[in-house]
Amino acid sequence: MTFIDEAFVLVRGGRGGNGCVAFRREKFVPRGGPSGGDGGHGGSVEFEGRTNLNTLYNFRFQKLFEAERGRHGEGSNRTGRSGEDLIVPVPLGTQIWEVAADRPAEEGESRLMGEVLEEGQRLRVASGGRGGRGNARFATATNQAPRRADPGTEGDERKLRLELQLLADVGLVGLPNAGKSTFIRAVSAARPKVADYPFTTLVPELGVVVERADAEPFVIADLPGLIAGAAEGAGLGIRFLKHVRRCRVLAHLVDLAALGDDAGEDLATTERELEAFDSSLMERSRVIVGTKLDAARTERRESLARAASQRGLPHFEVSSVSGEGVPSLLAEMRRLLSSTAAAADAGSEASVEVETP
Repeated sequence: MTFIDEAFVLVRGGRGGNGCVAFRREKFVPRGGPSGGDGGHGGSVEFEGRTNLNTLYNFRFQKLFEAERGRHGEGSNRTGRSGEDLIVPVPLGTQIWEVAADRPAEEGESRLMGEVLEEGQRLRVASGGRGGRGNARFATATNQAPRRADPGTEGDERKLRLELQLLADVGLVGLPNAGKSTFIRAVSAARPKVADYPFTTLVPELGVVVERADAEPFVIADLPGLIAGAAEGAGLGIRFLKHVRRCRVLAHLVDLAALGDDAGEDLATTERELEAFDSSLMERSRVIVGTKLDAARTERRESLARAASQRGLPHFEVSSVSGEGVPSLLAEMRRLLSSTAAAADAGSEASVEVETP
């Protein structure tokens, strides 16, 4: 299935049903009053998070999502049936932007309506129209036979841009051929393409790390390689950098077997592109990982170790082929994830205001 992380759609709530003008016509009721029922309300359009989806591929073929309209009211005070809500499944991490109605969809968004981050979470993006009132609603002491009924109102109509930012605990970043795909294949059941040429990974890949039965699994994202100038559009550009924003921990992978003695410069290149794209990314928990330890060059190992020491970041060397160093790295990732979760909990508790009696 093709990985699609952006889509433009039109959503429309169902129109409300019209109210009815009717009068009682029963036998032996010579002066039957008004009996027109109300129209039913139109259905709404809602997006619902699903864990079994990881792409916006389905929105490539369907661009219009319209909820069911409400039925018209009928005589004998019968209210029309309300329209069914339209539930549209989306992958977790989907942001919904409303596009200005007077612009082409591709020109940009006007405001963020919300995002879907949890299984079963729903976000209403278009409300249905209200049903019109029947003439029974307008009967008064001075107007006992009203011939007025309201039409149903139109539902909301919006142009939307859907943007998927994958949810992952750890994001693997680095230059092309840094060993990201090989590493994620070694620690999870993900099977991204691996080859001896750059940009073999063209779309993000997710892998679930399960070390043992009693350990909480966590998700690793293999992100396409960055090169100098990626934040300005070079290489794969910023198309996939947005997925890094969802990661709580960043792992910088650096090839220890590549040509050139300065592995620290490879690390600095990745950092510059991340900071140029979003400076807050440099405040995330990070770990430096030297890959391809089985074929490492001494000069690059020493260079990367110095760079990690200067930044005060944890430093590991691994071989995804032999497995050397991998368990220690996974343990450090788990520790960083636990510390970030604890910090987030502490921050949420500190933000709660306590009223004193």
